[in-house]
Amino acid sequence: MSKTKGRTRAQESTNAIERMYITMRHLLNRGFYKPMGVSGETLRQSLLLLRPEIYGSVAEDKVELNGLMYILDRLPIGIEECRYVNLTSDEGYKKSHFKPIIPPKRRRNCYRVDDEQMNIEITRGRSDIYDILTHLTFLYIESQKICRRVYIDETGETTRDWFKLETAVKKGKLSQGEREVALIHVANIIGRTFEEALDAYRTFATKQKPERFLHMVYWMGKLAIEEERDNNKRTITFSPILRERLGHHIHGEAWANTIKKTLQKNNLLQRPIHIISANMHSVMNSLFAEKALKKEFSGKEKLELYEVLSLPENGALRDKVKAFAHKNGMISVDDTTGTNIDVQIFDTAKIDFGQINYDFNTTLPEEEKPVLFVMDYAFGEQAYETIDEFLKPYKDKAAGKEGEKGKLYFLNVASVSIMGKAGILEGGKGDLMIPSAHIFEGTADNYPFKNELCKEDFEGHGLRVFEGTMITVLGTSLQNKDLLKFFHDSTWNVVGLEMEGAHYQKAIQSASRIRKSIAKDVEVRYAYYASDNPLETGSTLASGGLGATGVKPTYLITERILEQILNKR
Repeated sequence: MSKTKGRTRAQESTNAIERMYITMRHLLNRGFYKPMGVSGETLRQSLLLLRPEIYGSVAEDKVELNGLMYILDRLPIGIEECRYVNLTSDEGYKKSHFKPIIPPKRRRNCYRVDDEQMNIEITRGRSDIYDILTHLTFLYIESQKICRRVYIDETGETTRDWFKLETAVKKGKLSQGEREVALIHVANIIGRTFEEALDAYRTFATKQKPERFLHMVYWMGKLAIEEERDNNKRTITFSPILRERLGHHIHGEAWANTIKKTLQKNNLLQRPIHIISANMHSVMNSLFAEKALKKEFSGKEKLELYEVLSLPENGALRDKVKAFAHKNGMISVDDTTGTNIDVQIFDTAKIDFGQINYDFNTTLPEEEKPVLFVMDYAFGEQAYETIDEFLKPYKDKAAGKEGEKGKLYFLNVASVSIMGKAGILEGGKGDLMIPSAHIFEGTADNYPFKNELCKEDFEGHGLRVFEGTMITVLGTSLQNKDLLKFFHDSTWNVVGLEMEGAHYQKAIQSASRIRKSIAKDVEVRYAYYASDNPLETGSTLASGGLGATGVKPTYLITERILEQILNKR
């Protein structure tokens, strides 16, 4: 009986996710909607039915604090004050006097137009829009909880708790006693204990805004009350330019052409190219950190070196490694196209492998020596846009004679390696997942492939390794236990979830098997390390980052990828 009930719950969750995405696409085409009005009701009801793990107590009366911290790290500072949110394309705001606001955990440019409006630039495709709308829906649901606790419908008045909070926020700088009095009232407003409110205050506080938590609760409630009392609706709009450009790979094409021009300029376009999707430090550090910091870390373990380099206060050491890398074959290409994907290119012909801890056949002719093309992490559907454009032949318009279209260069792509963070369904933070296929959630699409990496490559290093299928989800913030448990227990043999795998593989297969712009037997490597376990309470993404736990799996995966590329005979 419980099995049937559980399966029904999983199906309900699937339907809720589907309704959310259909609704989001409809609202995008419409051009605007009011989140707390009739047009936003489907999103609110679907999210409450789904009850994603990352949003904790969203379906309860008390305010969900960990979920709020998670979304506010991914939305622009001050978003809770804005009645109007306008999603735009890259429409030239960088040329204005407005300073971009970049959320701590999402690379997107946002602009505070005035006291009431926030503009958010969308340059990474629909996944970015889905992410923002889901977070905003959660924010508005939580703000309505505050409104219900402090606004008295019959009289149009607010409670004493609200009056005291408003007084504290307007005063600005508070003494410890005044702050604790305010937190007592806030605890009543959010349905939490004083201790929970105090912990949240400390978590939200920054040097610039020590009273950020009080400020946030006040503004969330203020806009919700004004909407209820004065019918002053909050509104989300989508600019006409955004709707016109969406899905046309404008930023991906510009990004790919910039990289190809850089490769051509450095005579690397025809060399064997190995694409690696990773961060901007692990490949560089794996190749050069030991040599660059020989004096500082002589005789110490590599893992200790990598852990030290990952600490925020060690920027000078990271700069030293980067400078050494630039002198030894690394080319940095900082993004200016709006994709927010920086690139590093490593010319192995210029690396002194006598000083590097990797075997490499230095007797290869220069034209056969590999080029490592490392791209920063894409976001969701953006993975398809960028790789699809990069794998297309490069048309050099300047190379042709007068009247000709220009020379066409087919890239010699030898391999594509994807390293990333993912949610794990068995195991814990830092453990590894090696996929054999990607399933695209909400569709019948699945992408089996031969992974050059395998479980045996990573065993014996103190980390658990799981081999199986990965789900490419439409958004990590929509997953719930029932749905994930169904995938984990079913014959799909799912070991984890992430947002880019199916998009990468779709681009690789279309380029290699349909367009034939790259070799049919191009090698692929996928390996993920666990950022969270959404099936375990308290182990979701909202519970905090990996910290030092992520260093070991990051560099272990990086080293296996480099060994396979460089040791190849």
